[in-house]
Amino acid sequence: MLAPEEWPMMSPEELTRSIEELCHSKAREFAVLGYDNVTGQEIWQCVSSRYKNGFPALHRIVNDILSLKPTQYMDWAMVKAMKGE
Repeated sequence: MLAPEEWPMMSPEELTRSIEELCHSKAREFAVLGYDNVTGQEIWQCVSSRYKNGFPALHRIVNDILSLKPTQYMDWAMVKAMKGE
């Protein structure tokens, strides 16, 4: 097993692509649960709206995406709609 300092670094493009795929995967999960109109981009907007002081560590971003519940997403979408965004 590699030590953390020996782990390969991801390029910014690879990192962006990986996060996008994770968001699309979460959107597909929501579709299975009956939320058919949720997109990966909306998942990212919902999750990233929590980051007021820059982006946190990658593990937190991944955790925030994977642990997002439909009710949390719907609360965010409702507030967004009420603000007229």
